Amino acid sequence: MSTTQSERLRGLLEPLIAARDLDLEEIEVTPAGKRRVLRIVVDSDEGVQLDECAALSREASQVLDDSDVMGGAPYTLEVTSPGADRPLTELRHYRRAVGRLIKAQLHEGGELVARITAVDDSGLDLEVPGVKGRKPTARRVSFDEIAKARVELEFNPKSDKADKRDAQHDEKIDENKEEA
Repeated sequence: MSTTQSERLRGLLEPLIAARDLDLEEIEVTPAGKRRVLRIVVDSDEGVQLDECAALSREASQVLDDSDVMGGAPYTLEVTSPGADRPLTELRHYRRAVGRLIKAQLHEGGELVARITAVDDSGLDLEVPGVKGRKPTARRVSFDEIAKARVELEFNPKSDKADKRDAQHDEKIDENKEEA
């Protein structure tokens, strides 16, 4: 997609997207046979629901039909939210990932898998899981240290119920120690 077309699409669609309190993450036009696919990726702090994508798709379609920004060739419009494997590149991406496990490649070399506990303008507070039964450790990483990062998919994330059970279990152990 040419820079001019990209800029025109962004200028045309950003006000629509912002009016819905969404962030425009990406605009991509790719060839698909005799057609093209215009993919608009949006996100928000609360996530994006399917109904919201459908409503935005209808609005964007009307605006695009009323303009000449896509030219005369046929295209398919897709409005979607970012995938789970989207790279974390903006401060808002990290803020939305608080509580989630991430994998980060560091500029100094090496890889870090940790849970984000807090985010500010300069970096992340992380909880690095303990190895072989050891307790997790806290670590601070500045954004300058991170080459790239992604959310790690967790198929069995530790739930609040599990956290409460663990805390109750630990209290019982402490009570038993005091009685002994």
